[in-house]
This record gives sequence, C-alpha cells and structure tokens, in this order.
Amino acid sequence: MNERPAQAVAHLRFVRTGPRKLRRVADAIRGKSVRDALVLLKFADVYAAEPIEKLLRSAVANAGNNHDLNTDELYVTRITVDGGPGGRFTKRLDPRAQGRAYFKRRRLSHVTVIVSEGAPAKAERKRPGASVQAARQPRRAAAAPAAPARKTARKKSGARKRPAAAAAPDRTEEKKES
Repeated sequence: MNERPAQAVAHLRFVRTGPRKLRRVADAIRGKSVRDALVLLKFADVYAAEPIEKLLRSAVANAGNNHDLNTDELYVTRITVDGGPGGRFTKRLDPRAQGRAYFKRRRLSHVTVIVSEGAPAKAERKRPGASVQAARQPRRAAAAPAAPARKTARKKSGARKRPAAAAAPDRTEEKKES
C-alpha cells in the first residue's frame, strides 16, 4: 500500500505584500500548466509575481523530489492567498493634523500552491456571494412565463402635467353672475 500522492504542496507565510495584490497574480496562473505559469510570472511586470514564482518553483521541486511526480506534466490545481496578521507585528503610526496619529496597516499574506499531474477539471466559476443572492430571492413557479413589462414614456423635465379637470377654475362665469 505504498501509493504516491498525486499532488505536491508548498506554503509561503508572512509575505510582506497585501493579499489583494497577490490574488491578482494567483488568479492569472490558476489552472495553467506549470511551464506556462512560470513564463507568465517571469515576465509579469508586477512586484507580487516574484514571491509566487519562487513558491511555484518550490512546489515543483517538492513534487519531483518528495513525491516522484513528472515535473513536465504538472498543473497548478489550486492556489490560495489568505491574509496574515494585520496589527500585532507591524504597528506603524502616521502623523496627522492637530497632533493626531493614525495607524498604518502593513498587510501580510499567506500563500499556498498545490500542483498535480494532469490537467485539472475546469470548475464553473461563480461570482462571490452568488449563492447568498440566490438564497434571498423567492422561488417562482416555472409553469407560467411572466408577462413583459410595459414601458411608459416620461418627459425629461421634472414637471408633471396636471389633468384638464384639475386645471385652474374658470372665473368668467363667476364675474357674469355678479
């Protein structure tokens, strides 16, 4: 029962780059072959590409040395970027007006890369929070299609037209009677 794992993992913790910057690069290489991902990272003109490139090379080395995987057929199956500790290690103050001080947020990140042999199955990408939005909307009956909504023409000016009956009263009759 000496089965070899089909994937290799590498972790990079406490990267001194914000998670949003790293996620842009991580999204670009997710699902690509390692060869294509390394080319993309090498020529990416983004500061955040350098630590991810080093981490990917480490994951490939782990796959070859520790798990006997073929490094030519590896794909980036999973890459996650999580936020690290935000205030305990990196407290910096920014002087403000009238003697006040604001904290500067020096963000840290944790990155995990998983590589495996064979192309990953293409998962359906969902918008963040799509399941929450679907849960909030009530279910509708599928039997009867909804009638198309009627569009009403509106004037561009904000003034509304008064109906003819509500117009100013006719004062000519009052003058004749008196």
